[in-house]
Amino acid sequence: MKIGIYGGAFDPVHHGHLILAREAREMLGLEKIIFVPAAVSPFKESPAASAKLRLSMLQAAIEGENAFVLDDCELRRPPPSYTLDTVEEIRRREVDSEIYYLIGEDNVPTLAKWHRFTELEKIVRFVVFDRTNTGTKHDYPSVHRRIDISATEIRKRVAAGQSIRYFVPRAVAEIIGRQKLYQEQVK
Repeated sequence: MKIGIYGGAFDPVHHGHLILAREAREMLGLEKIIFVPAAVSPFKESPAASAKLRLSMLQAAIEGENAFVLDDCELRRPPPSYTLDTVEEIRRREVDSEIYYLIGEDNVPTLAKWHRFTELEKIVRFVVFDRTNTGTKHDYPSVHRRIDISATEIRKRVAAGQSIRYFVPRAVAEIIGRQKLYQEQVK
């Protein structure tokens, strides 16, 4: 069985994440994609929304999509939570699966700095999401799809009182509104 692991802050999850996940599933013949919301990335700022709310938004976004599943293993582990630990935990459950680890193009420059990267690279196949479609500067297989939506832009739109309709699934927009997320000014 071929599975994909898609880690990230998902702060918030948006249609770009979902489109790329679907594209990777179809392109690589993956039976399922496991979304793993990150606790705190050592290479990025802390998420604006709490882990619980990001988990709720992700669950709402993939509701009814049988090939997309959610795994909160990184949120349950005490920090630091490393990708290698996540992959090893999932490998124990998904015995004999070929694992593809799906990452955004913005992660490629820091990949070699990831915790025990050489071990990680031996047990997964990295696949890079290229949302700019400007070409890649690495040797990993890529999913090319021009999508000009980012979580940063969504947070800025919410803070400015602008609509995020069509940027995120309706259920995610409802959670953002109900919880009054991202209303403070974003840098």
